[in-house]
Amino acid sequence: MGLETQMPQAAWKRAVWIGLAALVVVYHLGLIFSGLVPNLVSRPLHMAVILPWVFIFGATGRWQLISGAVLTVLGVGAAGWIALNHEMLGDQYGFLESDFQIGVAAVLLLCVIEAARRAIGWPLPLVAVIALAYALFGQHIPGEFGHAGTPIQSFLGTMTIAEGGLWGSLTATSVGVVSIFVIFGAVLNAGEAGQGFMNVAAAAAGRLKGGAAKVSVLSSALFGSISGSASANVASTGAITLPAMTKLGYPKKLAAGVEAVASSGGQIMPPLMGAGAFVMVELTGTPYTQIMGAAILPAILYFWAVWVGINAYATRYDLKGIAEEDRPAKRDVIITSLFFLVPFTVLMIGMFGLGYTPQYAACLAILAGVLLLLTNGSLSFDARQTGERVASALVNSAKQVAMIASIILCASIVIGVLAVTGLGVKITSLILSGSGGMLWPSLILTALACLVLGMEVPTTAAYVICVSVAGPALTQLGLEPLQAHLFVFWFALLSTITPPVCGAVFIAAGMIGENWVKVAGSAMALGVGLYIIPLGMVANPGLLELAEAPGRALFAFVRVGLGLALISYGLIGRAPLVMRLAAIIFGLIVVFAGVALSASG
Repeated sequence: MGLETQMPQAAWKRAVWIGLAALVVVYHLGLIFSGLVPNLVSRPLHMAVILPWVFIFGATGRWQLISGAVLTVLGVGAAGWIALNHEMLGDQYGFLESDFQIGVAAVLLLCVIEAARRAIGWPLPLVAVIALAYALFGQHIPGEFGHAGTPIQSFLGTMTIAEGGLWGSLTATSVGVVSIFVIFGAVLNAGEAGQGFMNVAAAAAGRLKGGAAKVSVLSSALFGSISGSASANVASTGAITLPAMTKLGYPKKLAAGVEAVASSGGQIMPPLMGAGAFVMVELTGTPYTQIMGAAILPAILYFWAVWVGINAYATRYDLKGIAEEDRPAKRDVIITSLFFLVPFTVLMIGMFGLGYTPQYAACLAILAGVLLLLTNGSLSFDARQTGERVASALVNSAKQVAMIASIILCASIVIGVLAVTGLGVKITSLILSGSGGMLWPSLILTALACLVLGMEVPTTAAYVICVSVAGPALTQLGLEPLQAHLFVFWFALLSTITPPVCGAVFIAAGMIGENWVKVAGSAMALGVGLYIIPLGMVANPGLLELAEAPGRALFAFVRVGLGLALISYGLIGRAPLVMRLAAIIFGLIVVFAGVALSASG
């Protein structure tokens, strides 16, 4: 009797969550097709629909469930109240007029900080709390880093009923662009696209020397471009590539290092680049297509350096390719590849052929992906399988939208405080004075800040916070805005493979049962491009100009590629130490030959 009652109850709960997931998906897709919706309606409702997924769906105990339910009711109520009263609040010009409104503002900030804490841990919420404390009490700090003080009604109003805090441009990106592409990725992953990535990679690289590692690189580059998370990439593609590499005799530290490095690179690979590309569009005002054009050559160079490193390791350990009988049949490769090629083709035609916005083109690609859920790799229809895939796409969409939204909303608190208090300008001045007004010392300071912040904060949030304080300094010193943003974005990713906190390395090491320090050593050697290429973009600005000056871009691409190959060989190859050191030094000279010219420009 007990079992009979438990099963309907579990089915009922699952149906509720699928329904809530459908609400998240339909809401965000509906915004794209519905025309203009006031910002103080669309952005608070974005927060409202994701809160149950953070507070209730992710609850791990009774106390978390009870407190999560309370916070959900409070947060949804407060966000809904903002949306319902948006016209009245718009006339208040960011000034709260009653104790009730102050209470609503406090609830919103509390829910955002706690949602981020539950989604990603303490570091980013702690930064937000410190920022709020600075805004409220910074007038008591003596000297340059104090501020004049802001009335609490004005400060909290700016943060919660105007478009300068929680409902600012970052949240607009989360609502209108990031969420759409997250849904797109979830739809692709629910079907055969993931297997298609693996099959194409295995067919293309499986027979080569070190073939299993190269399959990992290709599949992770493809999958990572839509997943937006190095950790998710490791967990998904690593489940297939890690056993394949160990079966072929790869050292565990190398297999896990390859997977960690390849998975990290997915976030810098166009066309999607996770969430970062769309945040960059908003912060720089640069068209999405231009960002893709600037990002493609550096991303290829990153994977080129990994490829060269794998070749060196393959020679050292005599690593073979994948046996022919273990590679996918040609028919399977062709059929499964269509599951990602068709939606990607629709996306590209929509953006470049028909001139649609990226989010509108992505909606059309989502519809194509949903249609492909009706069939499988055998080109047969299974109603039960299709239902499971649709449910998986809905639930994973909602979970990922909720996680990214909680990060972006929390980061918006920090950005709002920097603007209201003028702290961002003061930190920019500190960077300029600390570097003596010179570009390269400023780049090093910025890189260190990105590395430290990125160790505890997700890549997108680390990028947003770092570029808000360091970006103006870099542009004042002569970098183009897009150049500065790509530099910061790449270095915000550095912590995925760099100790002491290297998430992709930890996950890969745990999956394969190897000491994470050994894995980190292999990952850093293979992923040397992550340390060199951002600086190479500054030394070779033509690298980012593929659309405007393709000849100059390709020349820079070849030169940096040669330098990276030499550096990678010097780090991993089996030549005498003197030759390897010479290769590294010569490689650095090749990459940074244009530094003097760049600095003087």
